[in-house]
Amino acid sequence: MVVRQSGSSSLRQPDYWWYRSRALLLECVLGRYLGEPEAALDVGSADGPSVGWMRGAHRRVTVDLIPEGLVPGEGVCASAERLPFADTTFDVVAAFDVVEHCEDDRRAMTELARVLRPGGRLLLSVPAYAWAWSDHDVRAGHHRRYTRRDLERLVRAAGLDVERSTYAFTAVFPFFVAERLARRLRRRLGRPAPDRLPSVPARLDRLLEALSRAESRVLPGRDLPFGSSVLLAAVKPPEAR
Repeated sequence: MVVRQSGSSSLRQPDYWWYRSRALLLECVLGRYLGEPEAALDVGSADGPSVGWMRGAHRRVTVDLIPEGLVPGEGVCASAERLPFADTTFDVVAAFDVVEHCEDDRRAMTELARVLRPGGRLLLSVPAYAWAWSDHDVRAGHHRRYTRRDLERLVRAAGLDVERSTYAFTAVFPFFVAERLARRLRRRLGRPAPDRLPSVPARLDRLLEALSRAESRVLPGRDLPFGSSVLLAAVKPPEAR
């Protein structure tokens, strides 16, 4: 097995504030690059709460290693490192918080680019910063976290041109840092790591979502210099095969 996977938190806690906010931030940054495709591929589709905005009249194919998150009739159980599709099949390929799960992220990126048609677009998100690695990453089956420059290099190495990349979850970043520090302290004290996402009181939930909504009004016109996620849109050159 080439992808480490311990189960998707989005299936267990689909209404968690982070998933709601991620759907909003993904759409406000990457939605404009969706266009009107004939066929779109959504890799990692067990993470369904964040990709509703990708639906439309076009043919949509979903891929995940977790069959529970796939819709019968449009879902395929497969790995991002070995996509079961012919070359240049899709106008849009999306992989939201997928590449970090792949042991060989170069191979995964090559596969995503391979099935993309010339002139088509790749939409990505990944978790940011190696220093933020924690027991959550281990439990989630991550292999790494990225800087914006790391992700851009990976995409360009696959033959694609980066159209936009930005950090996201900037407005809530102080809370993210505090949560990571709390995890490190708990580990040093020998306390067991939680098997679920951290509980968020109702007032804090509303604050985090409000901050993310404020950020969504800035992101359409401005790249942000830091944040806990990296969002990227790339295009496959028209002359590519």
